[in-house]
Amino acid sequence: MHIGIDLGGTKTEIVVLDALSQVLFRRRVASARDSYDNTLNTLQSLITNAENEVNAQCSIGIGIPGAISPDTGLIKNANSTWLIGHNLAEDLRQRLGRPVYIANDADCFTLSESIDGAAKDKRLVFGVILGTGVGGGIVFNQQLLGGPNAITGEWGHNPLPYPQAMETPGYTCYCGRRGCIETWLSGPALERQYLVASGNEISGQEIHLALARGDLHATACIQTYADRLARGLASVINILDPDMIVLGGGLSNIDQIYKMTAQKIPQYVFSDQVNTQIVKNIHGDSSGVRGAAWLGAKLLR
Repeated sequence: MHIGIDLGGTKTEIVVLDALSQVLFRRRVASARDSYDNTLNTLQSLITNAENEVNAQCSIGIGIPGAISPDTGLIKNANSTWLIGHNLAEDLRQRLGRPVYIANDADCFTLSESIDGAAKDKRLVFGVILGTGVGGGIVFNQQLLGGPNAITGEWGHNPLPYPQAMETPGYTCYCGRRGCIETWLSGPALERQYLVASGNEISGQEIHLALARGDLHATACIQTYADRLARGLASVINILDPDMIVLGGGLSNIDQIYKMTAQKIPQYVFSDQVNTQIVKNIHGDSSGVRGAAWLGAKLLR
């Protein structure tokens, strides 16, 4: 059996999966914000309780909103800033007496959808998170791909391809650069686009509802968004040529973007035909925590 933990900025979720992908245990608690020691205590307590419930010792995988530095083993690039600079895997190993496997949350999402989700049985899969940020992960034959810099799949911090005049030099990204894909395709970016177009400040969910009502500003924003998404994903297809791209995050729930993006993407891909499928995830908000569980299972093989 396999424990998966989604260690988010506001909530921490744990599940136990069996070998048939069935959820045997699930619990969600508030994250111990701004305290690394309290985070360790929360994780240890959740793991202990879960294993008591299923009466078994499990593999342990954790998805985090950041990455592990290959040079130091310390967490970097984390939205949950109280994790930065700590060796979470080693600290938990010392407390639990066995290995703990950690990966970026977008990697966990991609692994989940590749094993028993929308991309099941696909050979090469690119997973995309379209939410507060824009992340990505790559899975080949149901194994996560990684590299020497621990940034595999970080397409959100490449510049937006084929920028139009009004898109240059672009907005400043939190990474310190301008014009990153994340500044055009994240949830806050869509909300900013609607504000500029309409003068009204509304949430991404409200934009989705406005689109369903036929709101002209929402329709125009989503059309522009789909074109930018097509440009961003075309650069991924040109380099990676995946069998399938699976979208996740809040903006993946806007059903119209799939058809719009599919219509626009051929003009940006270096091919006579685009056979890569772009699909919605199956497991929704549970993809990350399920992928974390499979992370431990895969790395133990």
